[in-house]
Amino acid sequence: MAEYIDTYYRRSLVDDIRHAPLARDIEVDVCVIGGGLAGLTAALECARGGRKVALLERNRIAWGASGRNGGFVTAGYATGIENIERRVSRADAETLYRMSIEGVEIVRSNIEGLRIAGADVAPGILRVLRHDGADGLKAYRDEMNTRFGEHLEFRDRAAVQADLSSPSYHQGLYDPDGFHFHPLNYARAIGAEIVRLGGAIHEETPALALAPQGAGHVVTTPMAKVTAQHVVLAGGGYTDGIEKRLTRSFLPIATYVLLTERLGDLLPQTIRTKAAIGDDRRAGDYYRVVDGDRILWGGRITTRTADPQGLAGLLRREMVGTYPQLKDVKVELAWSGLMSYARHLMPQIGKLGEGLWHCTAFGGHGMNTTAIGGKVIAEAITGASDRYRLFAPFGLDWNGGPFGRVAVQLTYWSLQAQDAWRERGNRR
Repeated sequence: MAEYIDTYYRRSLVDDIRHAPLARDIEVDVCVIGGGLAGLTAALECARGGRKVALLERNRIAWGASGRNGGFVTAGYATGIENIERRVSRADAETLYRMSIEGVEIVRSNIEGLRIAGADVAPGILRVLRHDGADGLKAYRDEMNTRFGEHLEFRDRAAVQADLSSPSYHQGLYDPDGFHFHPLNYARAIGAEIVRLGGAIHEETPALALAPQGAGHVVTTPMAKVTAQHVVLAGGGYTDGIEKRLTRSFLPIATYVLLTERLGDLLPQTIRTKAAIGDDRRAGDYYRVVDGDRILWGGRITTRTADPQGLAGLLRREMVGTYPQLKDVKVELAWSGLMSYARHLMPQIGKLGEGLWHCTAFGGHGMNTTAIGGKVIAEAITGASDRYRLFAPFGLDWNGGPFGRVAVQLTYWSLQAQDAWRERGNRR
């Protein structure tokens, strides 16, 4: 039987109710393949729109990156708005960015409206610089607050040091509208709401084949078939070859997370903010305090999944390099997860054919994009909007095959070297 891997989130689950594998043929309006946060949101919004829904998950809902991540919920995408504007008009870029803000509010609204137990919501995201860059941060703050009505707050070095006792950090931007939370408890609560609304979730039910049939599609699983008018492909880094156009278009990238032992009196000597923290490095460090006085620290990427215990040593080195006072702190747990990244660093959201939809490539975006991605696909299915078309310029670009993996790893190492050079001499 499929089980969640050992993570902080699994250890702090509020419930672990199982959803039975699909054992008989069924007919539904919408079949969602993939039980991560994008698939769960699409299924939830379709169910709210009165559609009969079935969600199929190979393992457990939120078994992959959706239930193992840093838990950051904040506006924006993995790429900056200036890069988005290279593919779309300024107006469309602004609409897309506002949709990312909407994604934050979707997650917040679900947590509050469903009274999700164990969501463990904590306010604020603090982005910090490892180099002196006050002028650039202030300019960015002014632009985002003016264009999008955000409430970003500039923090000078003294203010950053008041929260974070690290010689590595200079200035920062605080986002009071962002928050961090327990993604696995959230995902499981969304699953429960889908079932309450009459939808079906089938765990341990891989989709083996997909074929058109009449005005719809048939999904074959090990024991039964699903006939549906609409099929949503919402797999992430663990997507198999059921639709090769997808598997050729993104790269599965592994990221790593560790959990420290309890810090006790060391915590106030280190971190004195409830905000989650991320730095300005490429594929940089991100971390937050959980369970009262532990640090959940993430970072590093590889194009092949490596032993998380081995990578934990490298992550711990980053943590101690940032906070030397933690040199004797032990790592209690470490894990990894695969995320899907598109080359253009935007989500891949759209229509593959009549009644066939895709909603994937959420690596590096945070939870907000899975929420808005699932919602716009549901809107398309229910006829509420065609906002999914805004993502069309960020299509299924070829991932480069095996050469793409090599290129990503080499690029990451190059960016790490650039970061190290930029940070030289900046500690004082």
